[in-house]
Amino acid sequence: MHAASRDALAYVSEYLDKSLYESGNAVAVAAQTGSELFSIVDTLDGDRTLRIAVADSALKSEQRSGLVSAVFAGKVSQFTLELLIVAARQVWSTPREFRAGLVELGRRALLRSADKQGQLMQVEEELFQLSRLLDKEAQLTLRLDDRSADRAAKRDLLAKVLYGKVTAVTEALALQVIGRPENNAIDDIDALSKFAASLRDCEVAYVVSAAPLNDTQNQALATKLERIYGRAMSIHSEVDPSLLGGMVIRVGDELIDGSTSGKLERLRANLV
Repeated sequence: MHAASRDALAYVSEYLDKSLYESGNAVAVAAQTGSELFSIVDTLDGDRTLRIAVADSALKSEQRSGLVSAVFAGKVSQFTLELLIVAARQVWSTPREFRAGLVELGRRALLRSADKQGQLMQVEEELFQLSRLLDKEAQLTLRLDDRSADRAAKRDLLAKVLYGKVTAVTEALALQVIGRPENNAIDDIDALSKFAASLRDCEVAYVVSAAPLNDTQNQALATKLERIYGRAMSIHSEVDPSLLGGMVIRVGDELIDGSTSGKLERLRANLV
C-alpha cells in the first residue's frame, strides 16, 4: 500500500478495535462485521463504477461517505455501516487499495471475534497448520489456486477438508481468502496466520525440527528468541526427520541452521 492508504487503514483499524472494545457483545458484533465487510467487497467487485467512486479522492469526504451510506444502509448492521462510512471518509491512494483495506478490516474483525473468545492463538496455529497441509497436498493446492475455477466450488472443496477440524473463525477466514487470492493459497493462508500473531503483538519464528517440540521446549525456545530479538515471538513449528537432529529457525530474513544435516553439509564443504 502507498502511504496515504496505510495511514487510512491504520486509522480505521484503530477505530474498529476501539468500537469493538466498547461494544456490549463484541464476539457477535465482530463476527457479523467481518462477514458483512466481505459481502461489501463482493458488491464493489461487481460494480466498477461504485468501486471507483467510493474511493475517489477528487470527491469530498462527505460525498464518499454519503454514497456508501445510500448504497449499504439497511443492508448491513449499523456497526458495519458506521465503520464503512469512517473508511470512506479517509483518503486512499487507489480504489484497489480501498478494497484491500476493507478485506483486511474484515479479517481483523473475525480475528478480534476469536480474540474475544480466547481463541486467537488457536486460530493462528490452525491457519499455519493449514498452510503446511496445503504444502504437502499438491493436487488440492493446485485446484485451490486455479484462477479459472469457480470460486464457490473452490470454497466448497476447502470447506469439506476443514469440516469439524478447526474453529469457525479459522474456517471463515480460510474460505474467504481462497475466494480472494492475492498470491497463492499457501502464502495467503500463512500471511493470515502471521496477521493473527501480529494482533497478539508477536513476530513469527518458523521452526523446522527433526522431532516434534513439546510445550516446554516451545516456550523455552520462544523465551530465548525473545531475548535475542527483543520482541515477543510466536513459534510456528513443523517436523522434518531429514534434518537428523536439531532445528532450523527463520525469523524474517534471518536463518539459523542448527540442524545435524546442516552441520554435516558445512563439514563436507569445509573438507572439499
